[in-house]
Amino acid sequence: MSQTDTHRAIDTVWRSESARLIAGLTRMLRDVGLAEELAQDALVTALEQWPRSGVPENPGAWLMTTAKHRAIDRLRRSKLLERKHAQLVHELEHEQEHAHAAVEAALDDPFGDDLLRLIFVACHPLLSMEARVALTLRLLGGLSTEEIARAFLIPEPTIAQRIVRAKRSLAKAEVAYEVPRGDELHERLSAVLGVIYLIFNEGYSATTGDDWMRPALCEDALRLGRVLTGLMPREAEVYGLLALMEIQASRSAARVDAQGEPILLLEQDRRLWDHLQIRRGLAALEQAGRLGGADGPYALQAAIAACHARAPTSEETDWDGIAGLYATLAEVAPSPIVELNRAVAVGMAAGAAAGLALADGLVAEPSLQKYHLLQAVRGDLLGRLGRRHEAREAFEQAAALTMNRRERELMLGRARQYADEPPP
Repeated sequence: MSQTDTHRAIDTVWRSESARLIAGLTRMLRDVGLAEELAQDALVTALEQWPRSGVPENPGAWLMTTAKHRAIDRLRRSKLLERKHAQLVHELEHEQEHAHAAVEAALDDPFGDDLLRLIFVACHPLLSMEARVALTLRLLGGLSTEEIARAFLIPEPTIAQRIVRAKRSLAKAEVAYEVPRGDELHERLSAVLGVIYLIFNEGYSATTGDDWMRPALCEDALRLGRVLTGLMPREAEVYGLLALMEIQASRSAARVDAQGEPILLLEQDRRLWDHLQIRRGLAALEQAGRLGGADGPYALQAAIAACHARAPTSEETDWDGIAGLYATLAEVAPSPIVELNRAVAVGMAAGAAAGLALADGLVAEPSLQKYHLLQAVRGDLLGRLGRRHEAREAFEQAAALTMNRRERELMLGRARQYADEPPP
């Protein structure tokens, strides 16, 4: 194997094994920062040795064993908490005879408790949402600081600071490395799902930059969602979120043209939708229902996405059903964004005037003052009512508010459609 092929193999192994490696080390050391450092040390060792010796038969087990040896060495050198460290060293050394087999067994089970604990630590409410996202992508997505910074168009030093501060905050607060129980589990699970969906949404509709989509972020979120269903197979909303992401991601190939320009939902060529991914999403939605979670916020959004997925053409979309689902969602998880989406659905089901009445009722909502899609929705509804001048102004406002270049050009293009008087 060439050196290039070896480095490519190492990168692949790191992507797939790093989360479990860090999770296992965190369980032993109770320090996510130190665990990540030792995992990185093991990776550096692999980069030095594997080009010469070749990639081992079980590379994940090799990395874990190497990292455990580093952990023992680090604990031996440490002068702090000597009693605790001595105990840990004894336990780790005692394991060495059976370490290789034990590690292989653990790595063969991709859904261990360690990984579940790590997800809840990375998404701890002690951290800001920005810090949770960065730490989750670093520890569970296997992304480098540079990759995270590039994905979110944020300077690399800023991302690095967020990750360092997050790990320090967790260490200082002595956050327990455990899965919460009872009511706290559901509260924390909501935060975990929120982080994963935020990552997905940033990939699906980028808030800034030159690209309409960032598919790699969608893939990272989908991978985390799939892992989470394996870790928590009785949690309906986990399946609801996975269903939502799978169905939405199925449209990716149809959402941009060859030049990367956006194509809106009703104008997409549905033959380009990934129907295998739709089937996976529908299966996850059915599982959410079997677990009693059909009315969960993510499951309801997935059901709305499923209405689009089941329609052979945009004209055959069940807008009455979608409007009804949004009404239910507005009761379960009320928010201005849900109300805006409901306005769109009502506008399609009951006419533009009915939709505009709902959208105009949101104009004074403080949280939507700088939300470009409110004006985009108003522009579309105003245009359908023949109020061309107002439609143009709304689209121009939307263009001024968005930070994504592709979306700005789309909004300005829509505005230009209403710049002239309609033909006689």
